[in-house]
Amino acid sequence: MPARAPQRLPELGLDPQHEYRLGIMGGTFDPVHYGHLVTAEQAREALDLDLVLFMPAGSPAFKDDEVVTSAEDRYAMTVLATAANADFIASRFEIDRDGTTYTADTLRALRAYYPDNVKLFFITGADAILDIVTWHDAESIAGLATLIAATRPGYDINQACERVEASGISFDVRYIEIPALAISSTNIRQRVSEGKSVRYLTSESVIGYIRKNGLYR
Repeated sequence: MPARAPQRLPELGLDPQHEYRLGIMGGTFDPVHYGHLVTAEQAREALDLDLVLFMPAGSPAFKDDEVVTSAEDRYAMTVLATAANADFIASRFEIDRDGTTYTADTLRALRAYYPDNVKLFFITGADAILDIVTWHDAESIAGLATLIAATRPGYDINQACERVEASGISFDVRYIEIPALAISSTNIRQRVSEGKSVRYLTSESVIGYIRKNGLYR
């Protein structure tokens, strides 16, 4: 394998006769919530993924003009939220890298680290597929990973499909329906700031961390 990654990644690809399927769940996770967890679990089941890496973004490119909770707090909450699922691993891979976080760079680093029998699956929202053709180095993203697009019940995927087709870039997109996608980090932050309950929107361990550290107040 190439030189050691910024943070030790799970060992996969040790059996060259077996195809390993690695899910990458990227996001700000400010905070991580049940919508993220349900999406990752249903993607794991639908695409037969061996593991799902939760990767909190270090310095998200699309949130340069927004106030974002510290990477250490977002990583800690992700660790707490994923601890009970042996198929989920919280990773410092992105937050330990310098500079702005770009999906293409992360996928390139993972591709360089793992052998060819490890296939990469990047999990995102169907809304993001509308914009993915404009992402930094979008053509490289298409060549590095299969995209898993999570949709809400009743979501019309035609617009996303048309946008991808019109781009001329050969994205491989798999759409899966996720009922819990109505939950959002933005709404959780707002509810906390207003002193409202966020129980059953995210895990009790994450709620405890938010309270203990005075986040979103």
